[in-house]
Order: sequence, then structure tokens, then C-alpha cells
Amino acid sequence: MDRLVAGLRAAAEPTRLRLLALAATGAFCVVEFTEILGQSQPRLSRHLKLLCDQGLLERLREGVNAWFALPAGPEGDLARAVLAQLPQQDPVLVADRRQAARVLAERARAASEDFRRQGADWDEMRALDLPAASVEQALLALLGDQRRQARVLDIGTGTGRLLEVLGADAAAALGIDASRAMLALARTRLHGAGLSRCAVRLADMYRLPLADSGFDIALLQMVLHYAEDPAGALAEAARVLRPGGTLVVIDLARHDRADLVARLAHRWPGFTDTAIAGLMAGAGLLPGIPVGVAGPLEIRLWPATRPALAASPALTAAA
Repeated sequence: MDRLVAGLRAAAEPTRLRLLALAATGAFCVVEFTEILGQSQPRLSRHLKLLCDQGLLERLREGVNAWFALPAGPEGDLARAVLAQLPQQDPVLVADRRQAARVLAERARAASEDFRRQGADWDEMRALDLPAASVEQALLALLGDQRRQARVLDIGTGTGRLLEVLGADAAAALGIDASRAMLALARTRLHGAGLSRCAVRLADMYRLPLADSGFDIALLQMVLHYAEDPAGALAEAARVLRPGGTLVVIDLARHDRADLVARLAHRWPGFTDTAIAGLMAGAGLLPGIPVGVAGPLEIRLWPATRPALAASPALTAAA
């Protein structure tokens, strides 16, 4: 009984419950927990030690890193019993899962041999031998003259390639990414190209630190198939788009490459036109006509427009 009481006391704290919920999805190291929860490493280390001491988590040493996970077998029964009482749709837990999905995708990307070898020349499209140049030409044709002197937002900018493509014509272009390593590469790329009107910023695509209606064009290239919540990502992109502005999602068409999904930690095996149109409509956008680019895997460009603001009834009556 004493051990049970001690275990329950160890779990009875919000941050420790969040740690247990995350560990139920897989093993994480302290640095990843810090990034997901936004708390200091010393603070989380103390919480993790207490959970391990009471048998709610196990600590697995791997080289210089320590990984934390729920104990396998009966040893993890108490932790699982506690977690069974948590409301899975609690907003805090939902946000943690989104952050965890991003961290896991970044872990896979950073571990890629191509990324380590090619550095700033790496991006997923080229790593998969997809027709990046053709996609860029299709994007330029799709945007047409509206890209000139536009305020452009590239969500999940990676190495900043789209900023390089659009930056010379834009009034201003901002790339956001959740990876500091990618942002470092993007800054190097933009500096080398002399694109002083382009900038990059660390940010989460589900919580953009940007004002409403601030951009004429928003882009998500090869991002949505990693998203735990595609609807949430599109809703946030729509929020920062001005009325009449354009969103373009560039991503994989629906495919059956299960090996690819597993190897690169994709959350979704591409998308159908119908699925994207539904997500865009759910975000309050008007879907446009998609464009396809053939390759080893088909790439689709899905445009949408944020509707212009309707005229005020009072103004209409006055007219």
C-alpha cells in the first residue's frame, strides 16, 4: 500500500502527468521534453527523477543520452492506470501531442544521412528525388503577378529555398520553422543570396506569433504530411492571411508507399484533392484548382483564397 500511495503522489502534479502522457507515446530524452513542454531542463530532470524513483517511468541509457519511457509489462500498470483517467482531448495534452509529433519528425529529419552530408543543399523534396525545379516553376505560374510586392509567409521554411525563389519580387518574406538547425541553414542561404527583405524566425505552425491578416501569400511546402493536426495548421495559416490573400499547400498526392511513411516519420501518406479541399473549407478558405507535377511521387499544389470581408450592413444601408 505504501508503494501505491507514493506512486500516486508522484503522479499527482500537472507537469508529471504531462510527462507520463508523452512517455506513453514513446521514448523521449530530456532535451526533447524541454522543447515539447517549454520548461527548463533542471526542472524537468527533477520531475523525471521522481517518476523514475517511483517506478512510473524507466530511464534507458543510450550513449550520451538517457531516454525515458513507460516501463514495459506489469511494472507499467500503475502509470497506465493513471493515464487511463486523463481526458485525451484536454487542450494541454492535445498541444503536447502536436509538439511531440513535430519533435519526432525533426528527430527523423536530423538523423537523415542526406541531411548530415549535404547540409544547406538538403531538403526533403530533393532527398526523395522529386522534381523540385518543376514544382517551383508551377508555383511561380500559379501565383503570377500577385507575388510581386507581396508579403509572403513560408510556414515550415526548412532551408529557406522558397524564400530564395520568391524573395526578390516580394515586399517582404518571412520563413518560420520549429528547427533551430534548419533556420541556421536558411539564414546562410538568404545571406548568400543577398535577400535583405527575407527573414526567418523560430515558431510553431500551430501558434504563429503573428498578427491577424498580415500576409498576402502563405505557403506550406512538404509540411502538412508531418502535421498531427492538418486542420489546425491550415486554420492558423488562414488567420494570418489577409482577406483576398492566397494560401498554397504543396505536398505529396495520396500514395501507398508505407515504407516511406515509416522511414521519414510521415504522419499522412499524402493527400487527395477532396481531403485538402475539405480542410481548406474548414479553415474558412475558398479552394482553387489544384495543379499536379509528375515525378517518382506526384506533387500537388493546392491553392485557396481567404474570402474578402463582406460589406458591413450599416455601410450598405447608408449607401
